[in-house]
Amino acid sequence: MGGGTCLVYTSAICSLSRLKTLTAEYRELKNAPRAGARPDKWRRQHEQGKLRPASAIEALLDQGATWFEIGRWFAFGQYEGQAPGPVWSRAWRIAGRPVVVVANDATVKAGSWWPETIKKILRAQEIAMRAALPIVYLVDSPA
Repeated sequence: MGGGTCLVYTSAICSLSRLKTLTAEYRELKNAPRAGARPDKWRRQHEQGKLRPASAIEALLDQGATWFEIGRWFAFGQYEGQAPGPVWSRAWRIAGRPVVVVANDATVKAGSWWPETIKKILRAQEIAMRAALPIVYLVDSPA
């Protein structure tokens, strides 16, 4: 075995270790509450007979359908833990048809929009437009 092979092998082990570290960090962030999440506001919404955006979206989801979230990491870390875009956007199936769903979260900053909120919504619209998918908007306001 030449010296170059050993370097490639060592590099691959380092890369795999780094990948495992990044994957663990991603999973931790993905499962952590979103920035701006307010359980007290969620309780009040529930008392008013309203669903949280994630619950409302999941109520539309076809059982067993695979979905992905659009723009989860928009502006991640830009505002010192504050939620810059109280919008959820996902792509999946409703009644067997692929769709994009966008829902605002009135419990985060009273649903106010930041520049990143608009970018996230525009990205969801672009995905829907390019894939010729309908968009379902779920809108709630604290007012």
